[in-house]
Amino acid sequence: MIPTPWTPSTTLADLPALAADRWGERVALTFKGGHETFSEISIKVDRLARGLIAAGVSPGDRVGVWLNNCPEWIHLIFAIARVGATQVPINTRFRTADAAYIIGQAECSTLITHDTSGPIDYWRMVREMVPDAERGADGKLNAKAFPYLERIIIKTTDPNVASPEGTSHWRDIIGADRPELEVELRTRAAAVRVEDAAFIMYTSGTTGFPKGVVRSHGFLRNQVDRVHHLGTTEADVIYNYLPLFHIFGYLDGPMLSMATGNRQILTATFDAEACLDAVEAEGVTQFSGFETHVKGLVEAQLRKPRDLSSLRTGVFGAGTFSAVPIMQQALEVLAPMIPISAYGMTEIGGNACLSFLDSTAEQMCETSGHPCPGFDFRVINPDTGREQPHGTPGEIVLKSYNIMTCYYKKPEETAKSYNAEGWFLTGDMGYLRADGYLRFLGRYKDMLKIGGENVDPMEVEAYLQEQPDVLEAAVVGQPDERLTEVAVAFVVPRPGRNPSEEDILDYCRGKIASFKVPRHILIIPKLPMTPTGKVRKVELRQQAMATLGAGKTA
Repeated sequence: MIPTPWTPSTTLADLPALAADRWGERVALTFKGGHETFSEISIKVDRLARGLIAAGVSPGDRVGVWLNNCPEWIHLIFAIARVGATQVPINTRFRTADAAYIIGQAECSTLITHDTSGPIDYWRMVREMVPDAERGADGKLNAKAFPYLERIIIKTTDPNVASPEGTSHWRDIIGADRPELEVELRTRAAAVRVEDAAFIMYTSGTTGFPKGVVRSHGFLRNQVDRVHHLGTTEADVIYNYLPLFHIFGYLDGPMLSMATGNRQILTATFDAEACLDAVEAEGVTQFSGFETHVKGLVEAQLRKPRDLSSLRTGVFGAGTFSAVPIMQQALEVLAPMIPISAYGMTEIGGNACLSFLDSTAEQMCETSGHPCPGFDFRVINPDTGREQPHGTPGEIVLKSYNIMTCYYKKPEETAKSYNAEGWFLTGDMGYLRADGYLRFLGRYKDMLKIGGENVDPMEVEAYLQEQPDVLEAAVVGQPDERLTEVAVAFVVPRPGRNPSEEDILDYCRGKIASFKVPRHILIIPKLPMTPTGKVRKVELRQQAMATLGAGKTA
C-alpha cells in the first residue's frame, strides 16, 4: 500500500491539493522564522499559477527558475506544473555564461530570478544577457540570443522597489487573485499526465557543460521507496540546507514533505552550527547530504555538543574511500542518528540505491545502499561489456522505469548513454557485493592512469586526510610525458596547522604504493565546490596546469 496521498497517476500538479486535503493546517514549511501550512501552500500555489497564466505562460513552456532557496521556489515547483509548463532549475552559483547557456539550450520562454541576493547581482547578469535595447517598456522582449524568451520576472530584495524596465515584478504576478482564470487553471492542471515533462534539471557540470535531464512526473513513484526506507511520517521535522535546484534537495525537501506531511525547515545555505542548534531547539529528526556536510556537522558537534536525541535518520552519499571514516565517526558523534547510505544521479533519480534502518554499521558506512525496487543493477567491464563478479570493480549500469526521458535536444548524447543491450551507462565505477549492496567508488573519468597502473584518486584522498595536519584533500591527474599522467594533490590544512609539501609527501612515502604518491602537493585555503558539496575537479586540473605546466619526466 502506498503510504502517501498519491496514486500511480499523480503528478506534481496534484500534490498541493492532495497534501492540503490530508494535512491542512499542519505546518509544512518554515523559513527564516516564517511558517506555511499545507493549506496555505496550496492556496499560494494556485494564486501564483493564475498569475503565470495571466503573464502569458503556456502549456509546454519551459520556465527558468534562477532563485536561491526560498518558499517561492517551492511554490513555483507546483504552480509551473499546474499551468502545464516545465520547470528549468538554474544553479545559483552559475554566472552569466553558464546561465545563458541553460536559458538558451532549454529554450525558456520565461526567466524568474532575483534582482540581487546577498553579494550577487543577478540583474546585472540578466542585463548582460538581454541588453536594455532588447527589452521594451511594455515588458516585451526581442532578445537576439534567446529567441524563445518572452518575459523576465524579477523578485526584488525590497518588494516595494519597482522591477527594472522591460521586466515584470514578482509582486504583480502574485498580487491579484484573478478568479476569472480558475476554470482555465483547473482545466490545465487536469490535462497534465504522468508522462509529461515535469522539469529539466541540468547536471552539475563538474566535468564540462551540463546536459538538461528531462524527467517526467513519473519520478514520484520512486519517492515512495524513500518513504519506506526512511520511515518518514508527519511527526518528522526535516532540516533542508541542500539547494532546491539539485535533485537531492528537491527530493529530500518539498517532495518528502508532500509525501508524508512532515515539516520542512528550509534554509538558504548550509551552516553546520545552525543545523545542530535547530536539532536541539526544534526537535529536528532528519537531515541529509554529502560527506562534506557530514564532516562539517561532526566537527560542529565536537566543538559544541548539543542534545541530538530527536535526530533519527537521513540520506547520505556513502561508500567511497574518503566517506567511510567520516560516516563511521558520524555514527558515534551524531548518535542516535541512523544514516541511510544512497546512490543516485539526476538521470536515474536521487535514490536508486538505499540502505535500511536495520542495515549493519558496515553496510551504512562502506556501501552506497541496496538497489531499490524497479532497479536492475549490473557492473560490467567497460572494455568488454562482460558482467563483473561480486567485489570486482567496473562500470555501474542499470535498467529501470525511473531513467530520464532524454537529454533535452541532445539525441546523440542520449543514445550514447545506453549500450547495445539497452543498459543505461552511468559512467561511475563501483562493484556489487555478495550481500546485494552496491559500492560506488567514483567517476570513471576521474580515475588516473599512472605508468599503466589504475589509481583511484578517492583512495589517495582518504589516505591524505589521515595526516594530522590535513583537513581536506583532492587528487587530480597532471599530464606526464613518460607516465601518461601523475597525481597532484590539493590540500587544505587544519586550522592552526602549516604543513609543508615535504611533510605530506613523507607521510605517503613507503606507506602507499609509489605510483599512488602524489608528484606535487599544492596547499590551498579551501577546495572549489559545487553547491551540493562535490569538488570541482575541472578547476583543480586547470589550476594544476597553470601552476605546474605539463610534467616532463627524465
